[in-house]
Amino acid sequence: MNKAQLSLFKLISDLCLIPGLSGHEDEVRDYLKNKLKKQRLSYDSDNLGNLVCTLEGQKNYPSVMLFAHMDQLGFVVKKIENNGLIKVERLGGVPEKVLPSLSVVVKNKKGKYFSGVIANKSHHATLPEEKYNVATFRDLFFDFGFSSKEQVIKNNINIGSPITYKPCIEVIGSNCLAGTSLDDRVGCGIIIEVLEKLKKIKNRPTVHVVFSVQEEFNLRGVLPMAQKLNPDIAIQIDIALATDTPEMSGNGDIKLGNGPSMSLYSFHGRGTLNGVIPHPKLVQLFENTASKQNINLQRSATSGILTDASYVQLLGKGIACIDLGFPIRYSHSPNEVCDIRDIFKLKELLFKTIISIDNKINLKR
Repeated sequence: MNKAQLSLFKLISDLCLIPGLSGHEDEVRDYLKNKLKKQRLSYDSDNLGNLVCTLEGQKNYPSVMLFAHMDQLGFVVKKIENNGLIKVERLGGVPEKVLPSLSVVVKNKKGKYFSGVIANKSHHATLPEEKYNVATFRDLFFDFGFSSKEQVIKNNINIGSPITYKPCIEVIGSNCLAGTSLDDRVGCGIIIEVLEKLKKIKNRPTVHVVFSVQEEFNLRGVLPMAQKLNPDIAIQIDIALATDTPEMSGNGDIKLGNGPSMSLYSFHGRGTLNGVIPHPKLVQLFENTASKQNINLQRSATSGILTDASYVQLLGKGIACIDLGFPIRYSHSPNEVCDIRDIFKLKELLFKTIISIDNKINLKR
């Protein structure tokens, strides 16, 4: 990694090491507030916890909302057994097959964290017919080392307490990051650095940067803020599913280290009939910038994935939306993997594209 990439890696690492379950994003928000303060930027938040920073620009240019979500998936305490073990409800798309023996943390009402593990039946007692079964989260127990229900409650852990994967991040190979909540702390880190560059440019559109909440919960946490800001354009930063591993090879052509990604189609058919077909003028805008900056812009069309841009696009008079992303392997697992070079190129693409927006762009269909 070069010096600039190392700086971005440090920012992302800090963010990934802060637990922030949906609805419990306070510490992540506080970290981002401090970053905005250091940049001498003003900010505000709403009652849901969305954090916004507005850089005023040219009044006759279309306004832009650039956003990424602060929260992560995990669990909430559902029941405390008399022996101190804990049962949970799943919050977000947690893959159950990775859970047994996983390290986790629970946050008590005073903000203290307790480490624990998800119970797994001892191998020596596992019957042959059980070895290839995947237990549902309802069948699992979370063990934080407490000996009784009374001890759990005495430590200010109760029904509703948030649980996440135990935070971790490390560099693997020369350029890859592996860790928890890269989805979407990477997006938050990119936006912080884009902000630093945008504030130095005067001839640009007004840019509303939003760090949103509860995306992993219901994909709608950003809506009150988006409705208030009423932007003309919304650019959402999140993951793009890498397809360069054997189990994903038939799902597209997105490779780690091959550049950022632009979604041309997303659709979630599992109970949520929604998705994003991006505004063609925005597709053209990003393609033109990528070509001028010699950035390889990968393209994705994916079913089974959804972002909060799906709902933002339907607000007010209709908002021109597009999803931009960084390729990631093993999404929603405790060890997601991405490439710092893709992240750095995405930051460059966003900055160059946003400053190219002027009053000549016509969003009418």
